[in-house]
Amino acid sequence: MEESAAAPDRGHSIVYAPRIQDLLAREEKVFRIDATTVGVSHCDLIADVVAARPVRSAERSVYKPAAGADIPHDSATRTIRALGKDVMEGIRTPPPPARGLNGPWPYAATSYLRQWLFASDPLPVSLLSKRGITRSPALSRIVDRAVTVWPEPGGAGHGRTALAEQIRSASDARERGQAIAMYRRATATLCDGVAALTGNALWLMGPAGREQLMGRAGRKQLMDSAGREHDVAGADLTAVLWETLRLLPPAWMLYRTGGDAYAGLHPDIRREDNVALFPLLMHRHPDYWSEPMDFRPERWTGVPDPEKTPAFMPFGFDGARCWAKHLVVPLAERLLTVALDNRLAVRVPNQETHVPLRSLLSVRFDARSGA
Repeated sequence: MEESAAAPDRGHSIVYAPRIQDLLAREEKVFRIDATTVGVSHCDLIADVVAARPVRSAERSVYKPAAGADIPHDSATRTIRALGKDVMEGIRTPPPPARGLNGPWPYAATSYLRQWLFASDPLPVSLLSKRGITRSPALSRIVDRAVTVWPEPGGAGHGRTALAEQIRSASDARERGQAIAMYRRATATLCDGVAALTGNALWLMGPAGREQLMGRAGRKQLMDSAGREHDVAGADLTAVLWETLRLLPPAWMLYRTGGDAYAGLHPDIRREDNVALFPLLMHRHPDYWSEPMDFRPERWTGVPDPEKTPAFMPFGFDGARCWAKHLVVPLAERLLTVALDNRLAVRVPNQETHVPLRSLLSVRFDARSGA
């Protein structure tokens, strides 16, 4: 098991992986991580780095090259629109039984979201979004070959998602290969990110906060209340999620490969240096936030556009924002509502949860629905 170090949080503890804990202990906003990497948590410098050049395709998890070629811009745009259509349709439909949320998080939540949003797709397309498949390169190749000879005869529709329809309507082998890759990446990125965000929110709310917000009537009463306490009772679920994105953002680091564009931005950044940008550190710095280590959802009450808040970068800056940012919070709010309505109980030994070193920052716990 990965060695870790503890940090207190609202009467229960979060145990970070050692390298994350080391980052959290740093006070400087520009620091060297290793011989070829500089870390940055300074608000203005992060903005300068992001604005210095467009993000490269290889630096994007979803739109990196596939099937031997870059993903065309129009193809990427169609994918975003298709995924948005599928998510909005999913949010409007009844969720699967809450027992699907039982088990280890965030994995149970990821599987639940994939079932909710993409279960209508025919085999073998639906296998592209199965976690057990995506974790195995050999199985992924087998499924890819099976999807290559799909679809079944017939026109558009037939219950499949808009994202799956992009595979069916591909005009040639390369476009189909890219559509298959985009289906897998888009479903994984969205579901993994929303599951991580929702799990982080459940943990930060704590047992008392979850109890206060369980049940639709209770949440409505709290949301309409004029009193604003310094706890979760004073904010609605959207505010809970924005505060979670501040304190435990799943996308906690952005990585840029080095080059001339960054060399003149700061004396510590050399031409050959890669640059790691840390929203996780910027969101916790007292220069930018009052009571930065306190979980205070009410700080977002009445904020019309949280992303315009200085030193807040939950989805990246202009020109490099998350492709699905407009889907993440609404879907996470829907999933959080399902969890609270079904009295999902968070079960951890000694009120301590772990955050391993992964690309997505997510707490780990077991859960059991009470409905």
